[in-house]
Amino acid sequence: MWTEVRALARAGSRLAFPCCLAALLVIAAPAGAQTTTPKANPLNAIVGIKAEIPPSARTARTLGTEREGGGVVIDADGLVLTIGYLILEAVQAEVVLQNGDSVPAEIVAYDYDTGFGLLRPATPLNVPPIELGDSDSLAEQTQVLVAGPDGPSAAMVVSRREFAGYWEYLLPNAIFTAPPYRSFGGAALIGADGSLLGIGSLIVGDAVGPGRSLPGNMFVPISRLKPIMSDLMRDGRSGGPVKPWLGLFGEEIRGHVFINRVSPGGPAEAAGILQDDIVVAVSGEPVASLAEFYRKVWALGEAGIDVPLTIVRGTSGAREISVKSADRYQYLRLNPTY
Repeated sequence: MWTEVRALARAGSRLAFPCCLAALLVIAAPAGAQTTTPKANPLNAIVGIKAEIPPSARTARTLGTEREGGGVVIDADGLVLTIGYLILEAVQAEVVLQNGDSVPAEIVAYDYDTGFGLLRPATPLNVPPIELGDSDSLAEQTQVLVAGPDGPSAAMVVSRREFAGYWEYLLPNAIFTAPPYRSFGGAALIGADGSLLGIGSLIVGDAVGPGRSLPGNMFVPISRLKPIMSDLMRDGRSGGPVKPWLGLFGEEIRGHVFINRVSPGGPAEAAGILQDDIVVAVSGEPVASLAEFYRKVWALGEAGIDVPLTIVRGTSGAREISVKSADRYQYLRLNPTY
């Protein structure tokens, strides 16, 4: 099976969209099964995204001021789903069609908890939308198709597991695929039935699991979108309590949480947290992983609470530092229309 997937992946950039999808359907189908052609070719729903971010944006230094990636049309009115960091703090965005035409777009939503972003083109795209699938039932060792600005490429789901991001982000049951797709940001993960199963977020070196070297991609499961869709359309973000944000970037190394850097002007910097500090406890409870660290912080309450941290700095031993948490949406310089 892996041989077939790798062969198709190598050929993906040379195949037309419909041919690549048809090949995937044949590979994924059980022996003797009859495959059916989707009502509309889902690959026609793939678009590009371009966004301009001002130099004054909080994320300009780390994510750049000109961002490009992929997106997917998900409704008949042309609503485009992408990965949120492409449009985070953008002052201008556009949707790029497969024929090269560009259409200005309004940013409808950016959701930090899931990572999803939504855009609405200023004029109709006349593009058939893709159907949203059931990513909860997507199992490991399932063949899928990744599609974005670089065209379609076959891949396999190699892992389903929790993902803890260094930017105070925790995603349950993330989808990891291999081989890696170069233009992963906002790329579509498509199932054999032609439905959308995920949106591309990252390239990783441990797609199979921690400590196991295999390059691949991480996708945000599409099932995370359905429960918050009404919130995104109404408020531009998911509802519910606002998690406390500390403004630090961590890395998990051998059972320790290291601080790689802190957000300028953020809560951690204000409290005196420094690069290379090690977080060993939250409110007196030991932490040994990023996921554990985030959960213990978020369990204390909503944004604005004081978060007691036990920090080890160099050879000076442990010290207690209280961080006054914040709402990261208020820290980011977002478009006031959303």
